[in-house]
Amino acid sequence: MRVVSAEKVTQTLSWDGLIKRLHATFVNGVESPPRHHHAMHRPDGEATMLLMPAWEAAGYIGVKMVNVFPQNADHGIPAISGLYLLSEGKHGQPLACIDGSELTRRRTAAASALAAQALANESAETLLVVGTGKLAPMVIEAHASVRPIKRVLIWGRNPEKAAAIADEYAERFETHVVEELADAVAEADIISCVTLSNQPIIKGEWLTPGTHLDLIGAFRPQMRETDALCLRRAEVFVDTYAGAKGEAGDILQAINEGEFQFDYIKAELAEVLTGAKPGRSAPDAITLFKSVGASLEDLAAAIEVWESLSSTASLG
Repeated sequence: MRVVSAEKVTQTLSWDGLIKRLHATFVNGVESPPRHHHAMHRPDGEATMLLMPAWEAAGYIGVKMVNVFPQNADHGIPAISGLYLLSEGKHGQPLACIDGSELTRRRTAAASALAAQALANESAETLLVVGTGKLAPMVIEAHASVRPIKRVLIWGRNPEKAAAIADEYAERFETHVVEELADAVAEADIISCVTLSNQPIIKGEWLTPGTHLDLIGAFRPQMRETDALCLRRAEVFVDTYAGAKGEAGDILQAINEGEFQFDYIKAELAEVLTGAKPGRSAPDAITLFKSVGASLEDLAAAIEVWESLSSTASLG
């Protein structure tokens, strides 16, 4: 069994290759039971363990274990860590143990980029990133691989972290650190939220026609990045119905407030990609993509890592 480091994951997962792999996996489908979600009470706060299995009908088998410790921010270390175990499908023999943190970051950003490729206006040039954690650079790179991004606006509660990201990408894009979030939301063509917030950050009254809103952060019912007006004003799409119904805090809290209904969701991503249901209805529509993560995304990313490594080895 091969152990694949975070550095090797970075080297093998190109955005183009990963997004294409995700597209094929969403379209073709895999078996993906609901993920196991376990709250853990730690001395310094709440944490979460996630177990996410998936397998192809006659192919690869995989499972990811992730630990989410929001309090790690106080110690200057990532909030999310984990690993992925990939096995072959004929005899169930393990093939690789892959760094789960880097795999998760890249597949999460790639899934949002895949959704933006299907839902955002093709001319989208200005990207607003809300949040300054490890996912922020990933969504910049992923969205820029599917849309002609020229300007990147960055907002975070820590201006120094926002400035560091702006500096990192200043040679590739026109970058700005945002002070007034409402103004930045009004300017943006794509807004990607990558926070661990429990309170609305983006307000529906700020959104302008044609915007695509990408919500990544709220993966538990009590978490939330938007108010209910964002959902009411938008055409809402989700990564999977099952994930949205169980864990999408933005949607579930808006439903509890009587401001939204699950039936208002236009489609899950696979339905849009296969053409079973339409995506954006018009250039001036506001689209919203809510993701909580799906095990099929991890399996797709792990397969892409493994087959890229295998291809490189055979060429060598």
